[in-house]
Amino acid sequence: MRTRFILINTSHAGNVGAAARALRVMGFDDLVLVAPRWPNVLAREETIQRASGALDVLRRARIVATLDEALDGIGYLCATAMTPRDFGPPTSTPREHLPGVAQSAQGVAFLFGSERFGMSNDDVYRCHVALTIPTDPTFGSLNLAAAIQVIAYEWRAALGGFAATPSGAGARPDAGVDARADAREVAGMLQHWERSLVDIGFLDPHVPRKLMPRLNQLFNRAQLSPEEIHILRGVAKAMAEAAAKAKP
Repeated sequence: MRTRFILINTSHAGNVGAAARALRVMGFDDLVLVAPRWPNVLAREETIQRASGALDVLRRARIVATLDEALDGIGYLCATAMTPRDFGPPTSTPREHLPGVAQSAQGVAFLFGSERFGMSNDDVYRCHVALTIPTDPTFGSLNLAAAIQVIAYEWRAALGGFAATPSGAGARPDAGVDARADAREVAGMLQHWERSLVDIGFLDPHVPRKLMPRLNQLFNRAQLSPEEIHILRGVAKAMAEAAAKAKP
C-alpha cells in the first residue's frame, strides 16, 4: 500500500532530517514537504546530520508548493491534530483507527502541520480522520519528529510489523517467533518434570508450594525451542528411570 508522509510549512531543518530517520527505521520512504521555510532544506547541514544516515529518504523527498500537489495518487488522508475541530473529521487514536485503514484504503497519507501552529482548519477538514496521540493531559507538547515516529510505528504495526531480530549476548540466533515452543509443549514438559521430581524425592506432592509455578516462569523466560523441550523431557525421563532403579 502506498504510504506518504506530508509535512506542511515545516520551519526547522532538523525536524526534516529527524523525520527522514523516523520513516526509514519503519520502512517508509515517501516524504513530501509543502512550502517549507527553507527552499533548500533537504540539503542543509542540520537536516543531513539529524537524518543519521537516512539519506535515501532525503534523496527521494519532494518539495511542492501546495497540498494539492502532495496528494497525487493518494486516496485516504489522515490529519494529525491534538485538538478536535468543529465540523471536522472524526478524531481517533492511531491504535484504534489504523488497523481498519490497513484493511481497506488504497494510498494513505499522514499530514503534519507546522511546528508552531499545527495544521490549519482547512487542511484538517480535507482529511478522513484526525489522529491524536494520547499524552499527559498536563503536557501535550510533542515534537514534530517524535509525533512522526509514533505515527510511523503505529502504521507499520497496523500493516503487520516486522519480525523481531534478537541480538545481544543473551539471545540465541534461532530465537525467532517461529522457533519457540508453544504453550502446550511447555505445559506438557512441566507435567513430565513434576512427575519425575516427585519420583526422585525432590518435590513433595502433598506440599508442592510454588516450585512448579516458579519453574514455569523460568522456562517462559528462557523462550524454549521445540528441540530444547525435547532435551528437557529426556532429562525428566532419565530422572524417573534412575529413581525406578534405585528402589529396592
